Amino acid sequence: MILSRYMARRYLTSFLGVLAVMAGIILLLDMVEQLRRFGGDGIGLAEALRLAALRMPSSVYAVLPLVAILATLAMFVALARSSELVVARAVGRSALHVVAAPALVALLLGGVAVAVLNPLVAATARQYDASVARLGGAEVTLLSIGRDGLWLRDGTAEGQRVIRATHGSADGIELFDVSILGFGADNAPNLRVDAASARLQPGAWELRRATEWDLTAPNPGAAARGHATLTLPTELTPAALRDSFAPPATIPIWELPRFIATLDRAGFSALEHRVWLQMELALPVMLMAMVLVGAGFTMGHIRAGRQGVMVLAALIAGFGAFFLRDFAQVLGENGQIPVTLAAWSPPAVAALMALALILQLEEG
Repeated sequence: MILSRYMARRYLTSFLGVLAVMAGIILLLDMVEQLRRFGGDGIGLAEALRLAALRMPSSVYAVLPLVAILATLAMFVALARSSELVVARAVGRSALHVVAAPALVALLLGGVAVAVLNPLVAATARQYDASVARLGGAEVTLLSIGRDGLWLRDGTAEGQRVIRATHGSADGIELFDVSILGFGADNAPNLRVDAASARLQPGAWELRRATEWDLTAPNPGAAARGHATLTLPTELTPAALRDSFAPPATIPIWELPRFIATLDRAGFSALEHRVWLQMELALPVMLMAMVLVGAGFTMGHIRAGRQGVMVLAALIAGFGAFFLRDFAQVLGENGQIPVTLAAWSPPAVAALMALALILQLEEG
């Protein structure tokens, strides 16, 4: 028990140290990037630092698996150089017993990251996007989905439109049971259209079975006109419409299941959000797997005189597992592999292979 507490404390210290170094490097590099990107808008060092600080949590959160393996390498290399691993093995402690405490700490750190850091990342990501939109002066197309359907703001040269639909197609480019309210340059309503469906074509909305009211007429009800097909110009594109959905990273994990259920009710595909949810739930296992990978290559390698080679091999294996995780996520989001397989197979494969390596090198 004393050895386990000691190993857990050493790993926690190493993890926090590597995390602090990574956060500092990311903050400095991102501040330079913000100055380069928005230097023409007249931002100073203080604003660049604020933008970099808003972006830093998401950047650090994305590289937590790499932090885990770097912390593992730093810890076990130090233990090997001080012969503490030799002493632990000499008193009868197995390699699995030595690595169990750091692996458990990584698992707990992953759980804390998902429960606490994930909502923080979502909040700062939304703040960063809002700040960038304000600095860039870009008009943001807003799409909101709720229990009563979806609401979309569509900006054109003539003014703004608010579009409401009860549900839409899975690809997001066709809406059903549509009501459109148009506003002129003076922000006064000037148009209303009700339609059975609206499909986004290049440069226009194609409305079917539509009824149009001119709200600037003295008697809008008497001026209603029916159309089998009605075309309204728009600057929206299918890609911009899909991008209007809240990205999974900007939604706290506690609210993500409800958001997925809302997307399902609205008729849209929630595959990307399902994959993200499962990837987040699998993050603690991924951190634990990284500890096992790092330990498998660095436990007791000083005796063989191959320290540099083994550390390099551990880094290659860790980066390989990290990129395999990202590749599986892409496959899952494209629907090429099941969601559960995309999220859980990379950490499971990495952990099992690392355990096999530890048993072969240290217990074989």
